[in-house]
Amino acid sequence: MRFIFADYVLDPGRRELTARGQAVAIGPKAFDLLLHLVANRDRVTGKDELLQAVWAGRIVSESTITSHINAVRKAIGDSGEAQRLVRTVARKGFRFVGEVSLDEAEGAPEAPAGEARGEPRPAPALALPDRPSITVLPFQNLSGDPEQQYFTDGVVEDIILALSRVRWLFVIARNSSFTYRDRTVEVQDVGRELGVRYVLEGSVRRAANRVRITGQLIDAITGTHLWAERFEGTFDDLFALQDRVAESVVGAIAPQLERAEIERAKRKPTESLDAYDYYLRGMANLHRGTRGAIDAALPLFYRAIELDPDFASAHGGAAWCYFWRKLNGWMDEPEREIAEGTRLARLAVERGRDDAVALTRGGHALGHLAGDLDGGIALVERARLLNPNFALAWFLGGVLRVFRGELDSGTEDIAHALRLSPLDPEIFRMQAGMALANFFAGRYDRALAWTDKALVDLPSLLVAVALQAASHALAGHGQEAAKAMARLRALDPSLTLANLRDWMPLHRPEDFERFSDALRLAGLPER
Repeated sequence: MRFIFADYVLDPGRRELTARGQAVAIGPKAFDLLLHLVANRDRVTGKDELLQAVWAGRIVSESTITSHINAVRKAIGDSGEAQRLVRTVARKGFRFVGEVSLDEAEGAPEAPAGEARGEPRPAPALALPDRPSITVLPFQNLSGDPEQQYFTDGVVEDIILALSRVRWLFVIARNSSFTYRDRTVEVQDVGRELGVRYVLEGSVRRAANRVRITGQLIDAITGTHLWAERFEGTFDDLFALQDRVAESVVGAIAPQLERAEIERAKRKPTESLDAYDYYLRGMANLHRGTRGAIDAALPLFYRAIELDPDFASAHGGAAWCYFWRKLNGWMDEPEREIAEGTRLARLAVERGRDDAVALTRGGHALGHLAGDLDGGIALVERARLLNPNFALAWFLGGVLRVFRGELDSGTEDIAHALRLSPLDPEIFRMQAGMALANFFAGRYDRALAWTDKALVDLPSLLVAVALQAASHALAGHGQEAAKAMARLRALDPSLTLANLRDWMPLHRPEDFERFSDALRLAGLPER
């Protein structure tokens, strides 16, 4: 069994001490001493016991024991003054006083027959990042009205965005956090699956014009409740309440945070709650990605814009709907729709210069709809400066870099997005992006593996089917390429080699040539 405390994991089997996934240098005797103290943390350990356990009964000086205790404290970030984890008990000995949880070590033998044989083994733990990390679970909707779920989700999304703007904080993306909706889970399991130290959970109750938000912060390693608070106010003060929740959470996990960092986290998307309601409903449809959902999302975004013409994120959401329609061959009037999407994208980035969501969706839409890859990349880069943990910015920026021919950096950016949002229900978009990068890098087997994953969640994803046909063709899988091409033609009969360049904004001639030759080989007609 491994012992987990603070930011450390003590693995007796491997004789290894790690901090946030990184090995900590510690001498063999100091390791034995730490292990004995942790294993016997329920009592004070005397000098004679330590001599027997660590030095096999050999007589050593008092200073030797003291120096090894100091080495233990140094290795685990403690000191003789603080004694936060290893406490000296006068004239008695020493005791480990930190909170400890146990975890089965990797490679441990299977339980014997009859001992939890049918119980699922826990998922492998993701290593903790090298900075404070948190996930915000879906808050409970206590309003008694299922139609208000979108409002509850919006409150949580804004808290996630506020936390994400703190540059030193690693925040799990909204879509991974929301996979835990309506599930009874232990916070330790959440921390292990998402690779985070802290979990925020809570509830929202809305009645008429009153709002009550409750939240509690939990250490996912130890299960300790670190903070809990309740906020009440009128519906008109919603954003002030959200700011107070974000500020309190950040203060609980890092008291040294400067006030300026908190102020930068207070970025309200709009003062019009009615417009915000429509925006949230539009985003709920955009996340789903189907043709019907996108058709439903567009009028909701337009309504939000009508109520608040300066709502930059609503412009970005509408622009992105047009991009998604173009990518999947759903446009009825391509020329008009591309022009309208480009107009909305420009308004999004003009009115949202400090809005990471508007810059990301607007910038990416400009790169795809207007073919302005350099401008789109620059806008998404600004979004990442504003919100370094915004998975969508890493993903969409990475895709634009792949279109630009910057395959290595594009692949790295998309991979980082996958790490920020490892359980994303829209992960098919990121998987398609990885397929795109691997195809143009000539790694056709990897591209096929990513397209297979993407098409599980959204079988109608046109770009994934096209990459599947192209990868099979260049990998020499003629029969599979023909099957994929038949599927592609069924999804979008209008796609031909003649209009291929209009569909995908590839910057390098060699990339376009590779793609067109592959699709020609798979059977895509010239016209």
